[in-house]
Amino acid sequence: MIKLISAPIRGLVRFPLVQFAIVIAVILWLQAADDKSIFGQIFYGLDKLVESTVETVSAIFTVKSFTRSWLTFAFMIAYVYLAGSLVLWLLRLLTRAVVDFAGRHNLLYLRKAIARERGILAYRAWEPFERIRPPEIPQRDWEERFAWPPNNQPPYPPLPHRLLRGMLFYAATILIAALLLQFFTPFPVLTWIIGWPAAKPS
Repeated sequence: MIKLISAPIRGLVRFPLVQFAIVIAVILWLQAADDKSIFGQIFYGLDKLVESTVETVSAIFTVKSFTRSWLTFAFMIAYVYLAGSLVLWLLRLLTRAVVDFAGRHNLLYLRKAIARERGILAYRAWEPFERIRPPEIPQRDWEERFAWPPNNQPPYPPLPHRLLRGMLFYAATILIAALLLQFFTPFPVLTWIIGWPAAKPS
């Protein structure tokens, strides 16, 4: 029932223009806060972080006043958006942990409702997987091999392995993009990056 009632709100919040407006409103609210308050201190730290990021970029590229103002605007929005996404992710994890605890211990007699809802979600996720099962393979063997192996371990690598693989993938993507820009465009990105420590002012 809570999900059904909050569905329109969640759909509206997922809209990018609404998220952009929320981020701008948060920045203006933090900026208007008193400097001695906690929100004022948060904006001061955010302002210093944006300023140091712009200075780092200006040490690599030539940044003039117009570009600096746009970089300040973009980095301010990006940092607030990332912080908000992190907070929402933590709240989602906390909510899931509370719901799991309520279902496990049957708090407020919610176990049946939680189990029914998650059973529906599990069936919807399982149905496309079951459609591709060959008739000669038993369902139990099919599920143990691809869905949930007999050793009760999930059929995907542990979180550290997935994080490492993701970082390597993004690093390789950035390196390939830098190589393409270096050799096929007039922007010598690798030369800028390699020469940046020497060109950085002391």
